[in-house]
Amino acid sequence: MRWADVWRVGAYGLRSRPLRVTLSAIGIAIGIAAMVAVVGISASSSEDLNRRLDALGTNLLTTAPGQSVFGEASQLPLEAEPMIERIGPVLDTSATGVVPEASVYRNDHVPEIESGGITVQAARLDLLEVVGGEVAEGQWLTEATAAFPSVVLGADAAERLGVPADPDVQVWLGGQWFTVVGVLEPAALAPELDSAALVGWEAAEAYLDFDAHATTVYTRAAEAAVTDVQSVLGATAYPEHPDEVEVSRPSDALVAAEAAEETFTGLLLGLGAVALLVGGVGVANTMVISVLERRGEIGLRRSLGATKADVRGQFLAESLLLSLLGGVGGVVLGAAITAAYAAWQGWPPTVPPWVLGGGVAATSAIGAIAGLYPAVKAARLSPTEALTAP
Repeated sequence: MRWADVWRVGAYGLRSRPLRVTLSAIGIAIGIAAMVAVVGISASSSEDLNRRLDALGTNLLTTAPGQSVFGEASQLPLEAEPMIERIGPVLDTSATGVVPEASVYRNDHVPEIESGGITVQAARLDLLEVVGGEVAEGQWLTEATAAFPSVVLGADAAERLGVPADPDVQVWLGGQWFTVVGVLEPAALAPELDSAALVGWEAAEAYLDFDAHATTVYTRAAEAAVTDVQSVLGATAYPEHPDEVEVSRPSDALVAAEAAEETFTGLLLGLGAVALLVGGVGVANTMVISVLERRGEIGLRRSLGATKADVRGQFLAESLLLSLLGGVGGVVLGAAITAAYAAWQGWPPTVPPWVLGGGVAATSAIGAIAGLYPAVKAARLSPTEALTAP
């Protein structure tokens, strides 16, 4: 038979058993859809991370006090900020300082121990510009509000305190009322701000007995000199004890988190491969049963002149078509799941082309392997044996 005839006969064989074919194809589709969706979701997450890093920049560095050789908490000197500003490739600096004795509550009736894990921090006016933060509601601190009892809440802090989206309410902070003038969006490169109540540097000194020592200095450096600046930040911020200074690059934490997600992605891919293997076993089972049920048809075709190669080709074609049916369906389903999940998360939907091609190629391989034994078994049946089989 010509190849076109082989594929046509194979397709007819599948149409004669629609329910069994559908169930077997679903088994293949589930495995392929799982693999495509896992890779697609991971790729969409990576693309979103790259987009955020492009917008926020990877040149932000943070300097914070560590511990002394005796295990005690260290403290940055008051000159740390101006000293860091003198580093040549440094473009901008800003800082926050934790006010350890102050806590914030929704009102003055909340027990002191129920602080909700919210820290009170003094903030420089240019903080948001340096860390790439944004205001969700209200406004950021100004020269006027920074000198008075005004506070801007991080995204998590506002949620924990139950402050409405529209600010202009008061909270009990450091034993007195502070007016909420704004609420921040989540800060990707400075997540510590999400659970903070931020007050002006002058107000913290005047109303909360703040000692004016920065606990985190945020530094923007020239892209080409980030590594060089990072290497000298500790010694510049605290020349007497550079080993008591912790320097980090927030974008590295995001990349590390992405790497952890990729490890989890590998696990899910393994589960998808298992599902694909199960689907392949289902295809093999379907084809073996098909050979047993159609021995009369095989014997009749052999007696009419069909060669062993024709019979073998027919059953291989059925197996390949069955697998491809499941594979194409799985690729479409996996891409749809990726698009839906990415839209829900606000990510750009991304499915690498090699995944789509690889999914179809994998199903072709599964179909060929699963159908090989049944095809050979069918081809070995003699016309007499096949026609006289019960």
